[in-house]
Parts: sequence; structure tokens; C-alpha cells
Amino acid sequence: MTLYLEDARFIDWRTLEITRGHVAVEAGPGGGVASVDDVPGGAEVLRCDGRLVTRSFAIGHHHVYSMLARGMPSPARTPQSFAEILELIWWNLDRKLDAEMIRASARACAIEAAHQGCTFIVDHHASPGAPAGSLEIIAEAMEEVGLSHLLCYELSDRDGAGPRDAGLAETARHLETHPGLVGLHASFTVSDGLLSLAVELARKFSTGVHIHVAEAESDETHCRAHHGCSVVERLHHSGALESPATILAHCLHIDDDERRLIRESKAWVVHNTQSNQNNATGWFHPRGLGDRVFIGTDGMHSGVLSATRAMYLEGRQVSGLAPLDAYRRMRRVHDYLQANAIPGDGENNLVVLDYPTPTPVTSENWPAHVVYGLASRHVHTVVSDGRVIADVDGVRNVDEEQVLAEARTQAQRLWKLL
Repeated sequence: MTLYLEDARFIDWRTLEITRGHVAVEAGPGGGVASVDDVPGGAEVLRCDGRLVTRSFAIGHHHVYSMLARGMPSPARTPQSFAEILELIWWNLDRKLDAEMIRASARACAIEAAHQGCTFIVDHHASPGAPAGSLEIIAEAMEEVGLSHLLCYELSDRDGAGPRDAGLAETARHLETHPGLVGLHASFTVSDGLLSLAVELARKFSTGVHIHVAEAESDETHCRAHHGCSVVERLHHSGALESPATILAHCLHIDDDERRLIRESKAWVVHNTQSNQNNATGWFHPRGLGDRVFIGTDGMHSGVLSATRAMYLEGRQVSGLAPLDAYRRMRRVHDYLQANAIPGDGENNLVVLDYPTPTPVTSENWPAHVVYGLASRHVHTVVSDGRVIADVDGVRNVDEEQVLAEARTQAQRLWKLL
């Protein structure tokens, strides 16, 4: 069934051309959008009353399981390094996750993302105490709310052979039935044997790897000490950079040779400004990487607009980033998904914005509105695969209050175990 957006100011997400009129939105994966002169009688209609309508948002790197971490108790002692942040906080948390906690996290995350205009999430999951079926739980939760996804399980040697092998089995099982990636934690927790198995698995399913790269300087130091090369060189030698689906998260502490290898490869880079600031791991420098760069939230939250503003302000200081360049980087994740034929991020994924502004909105200044004015509070209605999944009254497909109540219950269970 076709949904008609009546009296919309439609912003083409690529050209930024703005047209006012009616828009027909085809339902289903890959459905298109088209301007129409009239709205047929009896059709499903969404009155926009002149509101802005444009492509919905996608998160290029998330950790859905972190939803239950918000406000959690502090660790027994204050971390003094990024390695201790991982050991005392995140690895302690992910080892305690069970199926109920994973489901509660994913459902709550999907609701939050929908409210913020996001219809697609690229996620990097870890639950070494409960790997079996974890990706299916996340997939079902996302689809229940109406979001599309590209998932992976974080493979690592840090918890021993049992969890590692279970993670490999979960990855293979998921890739048998869904588009996905082969997740790796980071070079310093991945042996040569596991790296080889991950690349082999990615090749088998014609996909890429999704790995944290040089998020902290210690990742590079460890790689040079134990493998005699940089992190990116190690990935290059393994074949991990050969796939156009490969995602390298962070890339903060890489040198010029590593930047060249990335630029000359087929891999994409995703950076996560607010997470980097939270962990005090450093600034992102885009020099020499090329244009295959998009942004993520790294589990901090599910708001692409907030992440874009933070990325832009950081970029102003580091490289003189312009609003148009920031906007394009925000949108590059759509190009990544399209280039790899990942379903669920078609043109019929839209966000209606109730954005009362004291200044005109034009094709020329729209990127400046995005980085300086637009916020999640302006999201009015969200359309995923041509169907409305959320509006100012809440999400359509689940009982939001019930989901959040269950999340709070599971959060309390988790916190008692930390």
C-alpha cells in the first residue's frame, strides 16, 4: 500500500533540493518515493502541513547492549586508562548479560532510535556469557519496532576458547539467514588464529569484518610489540581490508602509512566523537583517509543528530570541517549500505521534522541548520520501509511503557551482578 505525505517540504537527501507538494511513498523493502500532483481518495494520508521531510537517519556503529548501562553504579575503583575502562566497566558488564537483558536492551534501543528519526542500526554486540541466539534476539527486537539492521557478534580471545568458539558459531548461524558482518573486538584481544578464522568466515559469506581500530594508543603499541606491525598493516596482511563491507571503528591513533592503506583499500571508517570524548581517547583526524568515512554513536545513545553536531564541532577544531562536509559524512552510511546491497535502507525511509526556525531553510543552508539547529525534539513522524513506525504520540508497534518498564527491571538485575 502507498502512503501519501500531503503538503510536505521535501528535501532530497543527496542534492538538497527542496520542493513543496505531495509525496507518494511505496511500502516494502526498496520502495521508492515520488512527487505527485494529487492524493487519491481513500488513500493512507499523512498530513505534513508544510513540515520538512527528508531521508531518515542511520547509525554506523552502535553497541545496543549498552542501553542498560545508563546510570549504572561506578566500578570498584576508578579506571586510570582506556584498558581499565574496558576491564572494569564494559567487559565486566558484557560478561553478565543474558537473553532477557539483551532483549530488553535491544527493544529499548530500537524505541529510542525511532524517536530520534533513525531507521537503521549497524550494531556490534558482545555477550560472552550468552552468545547463542543473541543476534537473533537483537534482530527480532529491531524488526518488532520497525527498524532495519546490520549486526555482528564481537569475536575475541579475551575470555578463552569456549566463548570465542561460541561467538564464531553465533556469527555463522546469523549469517546463514541475515545480512551481517563478522565482528572483532580489537587487535590486542584477537590472536592470529582468530583473525584468520574471521576473515575466512567473512569471505565465505561475502561480507566484511567490523573491528575497533586504534581506539587507544595502547592498541597500536600492543600490535607492534606482539605482531611487528601496525594494527592496519596487520588487518591488511590478513585480507580484512579487501571487502567493501569492512568497517574500521575509531582509527584515532593511526599513522600516515596506515591512512594510505585504508585509503587504497575497500574498507570504510566510522568515527564516534562523543564516545571518544567520554573515554578521553583522542581526536579523529580525517586526513589521508579518503571519503569512505561515516559516523556512529558507539553505544553512547541512539541520536544521529547529536552525534553529527559533536562530530562537526570536533571537526571544526581539528580540520576546519564545513557544515556541508559534516552533513555528507552523516549521510555516507547510506552509501555504504547501498554499495554493499544491504536491504532496509531504501528511499522510503523518511523523517518528518517539525522544525520552527527563525531563519529560512534553503538548499544552500540546510547543512548549517542540521549542525546548528536541528535536534531530536524536532522529529515528528518516522517512516520505515514506507510505513509509519513512530510519531509524537509514541512508537506504533510495541507498548512503549511496558518495554521501558521491563528494561528498568533488567537493568536492576544487571547492576546487582556488577
